[in-house]
Amino acid sequence: MLKFNSKIASFAFAATLFLSSCNKDENQIIPQELSESSSNGRTEAFTSYLVGDAADVQTVTTGGTVLMGGSTDVDEAFRWMIQKSGGGDFVIIRVTGADGYNPYVFTDLGGVNSCETILITSRTIAADPAVAAKIRNAEALFIAGGNQADYVNFWKDTPVEDAINYLINTKKVPVGGTSAGCAIMGNQYYSALNSSATSATALSNPYDRSMTIGNNDFISNSFLANTITDTHYNNPDRKGRHLTFLARMTKDWSLNAKGIGVEEKTAVLIEADGTAKVVGTNKAYFLQRNNNSVPETCVSRKALTWNSNKQAVKVYEIQAAATIGTAGTFSLTNWTTGTNGVWKFMSANAGVLSYQ
Repeated sequence: MLKFNSKIASFAFAATLFLSSCNKDENQIIPQELSESSSNGRTEAFTSYLVGDAADVQTVTTGGTVLMGGSTDVDEAFRWMIQKSGGGDFVIIRVTGADGYNPYVFTDLGGVNSCETILITSRTIAADPAVAAKIRNAEALFIAGGNQADYVNFWKDTPVEDAINYLINTKKVPVGGTSAGCAIMGNQYYSALNSSATSATALSNPYDRSMTIGNNDFISNSFLANTITDTHYNNPDRKGRHLTFLARMTKDWSLNAKGIGVEEKTAVLIEADGTAKVVGTNKAYFLQRNNNSVPETCVSRKALTWNSNKQAVKVYEIQAAATIGTAGTFSLTNWTTGTNGVWKFMSANAGVLSYQ
């Protein structure tokens, strides 16, 4: 069965159930529409779907991060998260879609106490203590695909943001995301607040209105410091804009800019010691400024030139493996050590991308 990041349930629930009357049958999916969230005197219902045991459990967990490139999900990555969860409660958060991940995680893969999908569709819902508590109680958290602008608009600077960072930095549980869910995982992130940028647009004008980048004000992950992710990297619209993101980070904030690009059907698994492993079908790319190079031309309404003899950014490219045991690796503690990969260079001259 194919499992896409835009999973849609095959049926919709019309019933409204309250927590006090939830059926705890481990094989029943329970939709919950709870009028618990409030802001400025208003209340707003949120919807969640639960399969498995509604009672919270506490297990021994191990931290880790999943960066998934979109399209068909990578089973090996979810198994890795489940193992690190200690068989606890697996939570999915998203804005659109429904409960498609629940049967995949709970039944197809198995090994967890429960799987719950929560739709967090407004800042009012993101401010609800009950929603934050569900996230904080998770032993694994996955952010589905969608539109990262929604995640930024609805979740940033709310208790949902705090709960995600609590899981990563304090509770130490596996946290991952695919597509838009991966796009917000770096300490720097492409917010897409003014529509999606293409490589052609970014390279021709690094400050186009579509090039909205957040800087260290949302998700906090020490292994992704100064790092911006990009997904669907098979798409030719991604490499050029990713290079431009790094140019902007270098120019605007004087950062030692780095990036991780992930192709579809592929996942980067970051272990608790900072070792990244690449599993799935296609490739992942680890980008970094080469020898402190800086863009020669990175200004509004002019084509990007970041050339440095066609070696502006060095890239470690890894072909994914089917299993973790055979996966190529890259160290996110030193950004120099890798296995089963090749070094290449990325640059731009007058808006023309070079990758070789």
